[in-house]
This record gives sequence, structure tokens and C-alpha cells, in this order.
Amino acid sequence: MVDNVFKSVITELLALNKGERISNFEYQGKLYWLKQAEHHTGLMRLLKPHPLEAIKTEVYILKNMAAKFAPVPKLVLAEEDFFVVEDVGSTVKQWLTEDDISSSSTQQILNDSAAALAHLHTMNLAHGRPALRDISWQDGQVTFIDFEASQYQKDIEYQQVRDILVFLHSLYRYLGPLHDLIVPVINSYRQHGGEAIWQRAALWLRKWQWLYYPVSLFKHRGGRDITPIYWVLRYFRVHEYNAMV
Repeated sequence: MVDNVFKSVITELLALNKGERISNFEYQGKLYWLKQAEHHTGLMRLLKPHPLEAIKTEVYILKNMAAKFAPVPKLVLAEEDFFVVEDVGSTVKQWLTEDDISSSSTQQILNDSAAALAHLHTMNLAHGRPALRDISWQDGQVTFIDFEASQYQKDIEYQQVRDILVFLHSLYRYLGPLHDLIVPVINSYRQHGGEAIWQRAALWLRKWQWLYYPVSLFKHRGGRDITPIYWVLRYFRVHEYNAMV
């Protein structure tokens, strides 16, 4: 139950952070996140015309996943144009930027994230966009956040295949071709219940292997979007299709 003092804090934050998409605050020694509906102008109003619907959808997903005991943040308060969740620690992307983190700790965080994604899939659930910025890790506990990219209009197998490919793309996006780090992460996903979806992803990606040579032209200058596509395609060529590259 949310008390009136907490609600008054939210009301004040909404006034102070009007138009700010995401903000955090502390209340009685605990950290929370406030997420508001986007307020678009110009072209973005055409590209994202239903910001209130997006909030409603994300709240629905959080409630649905929590009811199934999936690792998602606790929803504390939700209204038409905002919601509040408890903090669940730094994202995996943030952990990767820590200067004093050991290589073994980095590997453990990545492996835990992959295992948690596999477990989510064994629950017949999917995230929609499990990039490293949308996965939190705290004291060994992995939590999935930000469900704006949900693909619930697609069948669950499609969603899960998309999940693992997005996750792999994100690994290469933030790590580059650090195969010594990435291969154990992939193995962690496969060993914790993700093998069937991994094989379906490999089958699905086979038909897109024609992109390998065109994309290889941009492997050093394709930025953080195109270059990871090259490394994803290459990984499957080498490790799944036994191709010579």
C-alpha cells in the first residue's frame, strides 16, 4: 500500500521533472525510478503517436510478468501517464564501464545475465529488447527492465529468437569482438535452458547470411549498429555453420 506522503513526493517530482522521461529519487532510504509518458514534438509525434498507450502497455507487462514470478522490478505506483518502480541496481552496460571491476566479475555478470534470459525463456516469456542497458545486476540477482519494445503481437518463439539475437548484438555493441568474454556468455545461455531457442535462432539467421559480405565492408566503420551485425553473422558462420571466413 502506498501512503499519502509517498504520493505527495511523486506529485512534487512530476511538477519538478515535467517532460523528463525517467528520473530517480530516494524515499525512506530506498531508491525508486519514476517513468513518465513521453511528450513529443514535431516529427516524433508522428513516429511515436501513442505515449500514454506505451505507459499502459509497460505497466501491463510488469504486472503480468510479476504474477508469473519473472525477475522484473516491483511496481509501486501506476497512473495513466507514469509509473514508479523500485530500483534494482546498475545495468549490465553500467557495470561494464566500472574502472575497478575485475575481469572475473565482469564475466560473472555477463554469464548471469545470459542464464537469466534463458530462464525467462523457459518460463515461456520474452523481454522484447534485452540489450545490456535493459538488464540490471545486483549481488548476483538479474532483473529485466524497460519493456517498451515488447513484441507481444508475435508468437512466443519469434519473440525469444529475437531476444537472443538482440542480446548477442548488444554484447558485440558494447564489448566489440572480445570473443574470450562473449563465448562463455553464449554458452551460459545455452546451458541454462536456452539451447532450443539458440538452435531456432541459428536456423532463422541462416537465411540472412547473404548479408555477411556486404556488412563485412563496414566491420571497422559501421558504428555501434552495423558493426555488431557483422560479428553476429560471423559468429554463426564460424561456430554453427562451419563456414570458412
